Amino acid sequence: MPATRTLVLAAVGAAAAAALVAVGPAAADDLVTHHEFQVNCLVTQHKADDPIVYPGKPGASHDHTFVGNTSTNANSTLDSLRAAGVGATSCLNPDDLSAYWFPTVSKGGVPVLSTWRQTIYYKSGVQDYTTVRPFPPGLRYVVGDMMATQDQFRTAPGAVEGWECGDSFHNWDIPATCPAGTQLNIRYQAPSCWDGLHLDSADHRSHMAYPVGGACPATHPRPVPMLEFKIAFPVDGDMSSVRLASGRGYSWHYDFFNAWDEPTLAALVSHCINGGLQCDSRGFDLYKPDRGAVLGANYRLPGRP
Repeated sequence: MPATRTLVLAAVGAAAAAALVAVGPAAADDLVTHHEFQVNCLVTQHKADDPIVYPGKPGASHDHTFVGNTSTNANSTLDSLRAAGVGATSCLNPDDLSAYWFPTVSKGGVPVLSTWRQTIYYKSGVQDYTTVRPFPPGLRYVVGDMMATQDQFRTAPGAVEGWECGDSFHNWDIPATCPAGTQLNIRYQAPSCWDGLHLDSADHRSHMAYPVGGACPATHPRPVPMLEFKIAFPVDGDMSSVRLASGRGYSWHYDFFNAWDEPTLAALVSHCINGGLQCDSRGFDLYKPDRGAVLGANYRLPGRP
């Protein structure tokens, strides 16, 4: 096993990290199977906007539920998301000004909106987790396909568990019933290989790809964090009137628009993903407390108020 090494994230321009991060053995602990950190965000709003698919066209999309940057609307750009300022986010990390959204779930025509923080994992999607690098500023994409058939949703590389409630897993449509007191959950993974050139594409997908055999394909050679949305909805019982704004359960998809503070994202990727840790939103691994945290109690890099 390689000796422990120290990675220095030098503060060089806005794109570099501003912290000295102790990173453990490249192989990490055999007990750690997740190389990740979490982002935890409250729902901010729901409305029929989509600044990726329908930029500049308010009300043009089906209804979406938004988390993250509180300024997000149909006119959002990287500049506008950043201009919202530190803390203009529903996420625990004040420097994550990214926008995240997904089709609104409704029951009987009434939107079902959670009141707790939703979890978005930033993981390694490739076998060599030490090669993952931060998203470039302004990268944006759509995950999934609202026009997918049930079988296409079931076999999609991004489908993890599908829809869940109670002890029921691997549902490729919203279950007919959910036990009282449970909640409806969906887990779905994003592609984690970037073409290294384009921040978007005509279909908002082609500049990204899923790994093949644990590595990025030659067409998309740049490993970036693999997002895994784990979204929960407070609904149970008879689910016959539960619908996505985009259609059936297998029309599930979501959008991501990166507007992270670059040094903060770089520090979290280096310490948690490259370091083989299973971190919370502060970059702290509960199972390896000796490795420390990247961020302070205020969820910001050391030295930031």
